[in-house]
Order: sequence, then structure tokens, then C-alpha cells
Amino acid sequence: MNAVQQNGFLRVPPFPGARPSIFAVQLNGEEVREDADTDRLLSLVRELKVGGDYWASQPPMPEEAYTIVRIRDYSERSRILADLPPARNIVCWTDSPASAERMDGISFVSGACDPWHLVSGATRVIADADDELALIAAIVGTPLTCIGEGAFAALSSEGELGRIFRSRVVSGVSYRNPFTNEPANVEAAVRLCGFWRQLIDSNRDIVGAVGFAFWKRPTVTPLLWGGSDVNFISKRIEMDVSGKIAVWKARTPASVLSELEQSDGKLIDVEDGFIRSAGLGADCVPPLSIVVDRLGAHFDPSLESELERLIQDARFSDEMIERARHLRELIVASGVSKYGSGSAPLPERISGRRYVLVPGQVEDDRAVLCGGGDVEGNLNLLRRVRRDMPDAFILYKPHPDIEAGHRTGGVADELCLEFADEIVRDQPISALVSFVDEVHVNTSLAGFEALLRKKPVTTHGVPFYAGWGLTRDLGPVPKRRTAKRDIDELVAAVLLQYPRYLDPLTGLPCPPEILVRRIVEGGTGPRNGLVVQMRRLQGRLKKRLASLGAAR
Repeated sequence: MNAVQQNGFLRVPPFPGARPSIFAVQLNGEEVREDADTDRLLSLVRELKVGGDYWASQPPMPEEAYTIVRIRDYSERSRILADLPPARNIVCWTDSPASAERMDGISFVSGACDPWHLVSGATRVIADADDELALIAAIVGTPLTCIGEGAFAALSSEGELGRIFRSRVVSGVSYRNPFTNEPANVEAAVRLCGFWRQLIDSNRDIVGAVGFAFWKRPTVTPLLWGGSDVNFISKRIEMDVSGKIAVWKARTPASVLSELEQSDGKLIDVEDGFIRSAGLGADCVPPLSIVVDRLGAHFDPSLESELERLIQDARFSDEMIERARHLRELIVASGVSKYGSGSAPLPERISGRRYVLVPGQVEDDRAVLCGGGDVEGNLNLLRRVRRDMPDAFILYKPHPDIEAGHRTGGVADELCLEFADEIVRDQPISALVSFVDEVHVNTSLAGFEALLRKKPVTTHGVPFYAGWGLTRDLGPVPKRRTAKRDIDELVAAVLLQYPRYLDPLTGLPCPPEILVRRIVEGGTGPRNGLVVQMRRLQGRLKKRLASLGAAR
């Protein structure tokens, strides 16, 4: 078999660091007998604008209607350009700037370009008969003239598009899912390319990224890639603030953040995703999921975020809700949480007691500072829960970043046990949530994980999942949150539509189901590199020094 992964019409974008398996294979003279609706596939390709180098640059195009000329041979191109009416608006696409002759009334674009973008305003396309621009023009419906001999020569004639599309994209081509290496049909391949295109297009206006630690960049880069290098910036002076700036605000110096907020550029908030990795960010384990929000941080209830707008306004198809249900069930069955999965012995239950889990948080975390309301730290949260449920058996789980010695918010055990019955440390949050009868949180993601498992949740602050009819809310939920959602609608917004995920094996942006599968199978890549080991040692030393100081 002859692999045509990058020569076939449908192909994988060259995401930075990607290691994809074969996506498409041309069979040697054999036909894939697939019952494919050619017209429906053509419509889907046209809608999603996939095929060719759909990730490539999008140069400015004339506002008026224009003719695209794409001829490789210099002499033939010059002849065609000379024969075109001088008043016609002409754009000539060449392989390199050096091959672009200067002619009055003709503009030139060169290098790798998104062919769908080039054709978008064209009223005519003149192209070599073996250039896939011809196929794209025919799919779009732009009048086409093919020059010479080639696979697409017949597209100049009426009624040939379906036959040629089927022969070049459907028949004789076998597709494989790049994440699982399992066979895939043509429609699945088209939709996966559409998924990648949507991500790439959403990143095209990002001119810089600020506040991204060096150890995060390898996994974040593919998720912020817009077809060209991601410009990670360390100093404000290096920055072009005329475009959009992706910012990890918690790691951006206050002076730089203040200057950016006063500039003409628009800041885009970037944070860890809700299914993050198989290790702690505080231990420098890179994130395998991020959220990118152009309206505001999803955990700040003072502002509307893209996530809040999704939950409030989105209409979910039956297919999307079914997919959300399957994802929720997969997460629950596998025990996956934000920092991975696992198991450990659980406490023995006392008959007749109602068990309540109270997860601690990092007290200077942005989610706590923005959405914590009047809850003054972890000890105050415990005090509130005990007052609310005097007869409950309360389990308190310190935040793993605090336990690792990296962040603030630790509470002495003796103080915790004034309000909690037991402190649990080693058990994964997913197992604890399944064990207890209900969960009380300030803004912790553990509350969302409890909702996945259909456990009662009381929010004392204002997390993103409060106010939608699924939680008992004691915090000041914004009045604009008026929609009532069921758990699978919430999952559709929070886990399917909002975050971005990276497959650690292929290095490709992926659906959440793939990342959950990798975490369950232990395929999330190395966790104990030198940076991670040093960071963990630093945390243990800080924690030891703190305990020695407290003992004096």
C-alpha cells in the first residue's frame, strides 16, 4: 500500500510536535466499496472547508470580485495573464516570491496559502489541471478553467465533479483514525479535519502568548497554533499589541498584565482544562487540556465568560447529548479526575451517618479570589459546613498542590479536626466523591466531578457550575444565569465544547474521549522528568521547613 497521508486531498495539519500515524492510504488499484452519499459528502466538505492545505496562511484578498490564477509554468502563466482583460481584478498565486513577476493591475500571493480562503471571493479560477485548487474551486462552485492535462482536467466540464471527487477522495482511499489506528469512513475523516480547522481558525488572530512557563509550551503550542509559529513572549517590549494576546494571567507579572490591559490589544484568558493531566501543574507536569476564553475567566462570576454563555444559550443536538452521556459514564467508570485517575483504600463507613466531602483549595488561587464570595479560606469553609450539617461525618481533603508543598492554604490538622471528623489525603478525589453522600465546596472543581456522579452538591462560593439548577447554592450566583440544565447538557458545554485537548501519543489536538482513554491506559507520556523531580523535591523541602517553623 502507498501512504498518501500528506498527498491525499484530506490530510492532517502539521501541528507543532505532532507524531501522527497514517491518516489515508491509497490502495493499489483497488476500490474501497463504501456506500457513500457523494452529494452529502461534497456539501460537508464545502461547509467545513477542508481539503488541501486548509491550515496555511490567509493573505489579504481584494474586497472586489477577482480572478485567481495558479499556473506553475512561468511562460504559460505570463501568456495567460497577458491575455486576460486589463480591467479585470487578478490575483496570481505563485510558489515563491521570486517567481512573482511584476505586472500592472495584478496582485501576487506566494507560498503556502489556504486555498479555501483564496477562492472565497473569486469569480473565476484558472489553474493547472493537476492542482487541487481546481477541485476546491469546483466544490465551492466557482467557474473554473483547467490548463493542460491532469487529474482535474475534466472539472472544466459540467457534471464531472461528483465522479472526480469520488475517485480522488472516496473510492480507492482507505482512512484510519489517527488516534486509534482503526479504520474510519470518509465522513469521519472529513469531520476530524473540520475539527482541526475550527481550532486553527480560532487561533489565527493570536499574535503573542504571555505567561506560559517553558515546561507548558510543548503541549500548549499545538492547541494555540494558527498555522504559524506561536510567539511566546517573555518581555513586554517584544510584543505587538495590535492583535490578540493569549495570557496565562496567574503567571504574568502584574506590571506586564497592567500594561497589556491598557493597550489596544485584546487579552484572551488561558487556563488549565478540567481534565488536565496525570500529575500536578504545581509539579510542572504539562497540561494536556486548556481552556481559551475571549470574554473572561470562566471562574470569575463578575464577568460573563464564553463558558457561561455556552451553558446559558447553547442548543444541544440529540447526538451531542448522547455523546456527553457516554463521556460522563466513561469518566465515572474509569475514575478520571482533573489530575488523572487511581484508587486507594477508603474509610470504613459508620452506619447511620451522612458522609460529606469538603475539598480544600489553594487560598490565593484566582478561582477562589474571584468566585469565593465571603468564604474566608478552607477553615472557614469547614466551619460553615459543620454549622450547616452538625450531625454529618465530614471528610476534609487538602488540595494536592498544598500537600505537595507548593501553594498556600494549608490548615493544621488539629484545627481541621475541630470541624471535620477525618482528614483524607491519599485517596483520589473521584473515589471520595463516589464514597460520600454529598459534597460541599467553595469553588472547587470537585463539585463538578460530584455532579458527574449525580451526588448532591452545595456551593458556598460561585463556581462556573452553580446557578443552573443542579446545585444548592449559598453564594451570590449572578442573576443572568437563568437557564436550567440537566447534567448531560452541562457536560456537553463544559467538557465537549469549551476546552481543548491534546493527545500525548500523537501530539494532535483530540476529542476529550481520547485523552480520557490515554489517562486510563497510562499513555500520557513521561511524568518524572528532571523538572518534575526537582519541583517535587522543592515542594517537600518547603513543606518540611514550614513544619519545623510551626513546631518552634
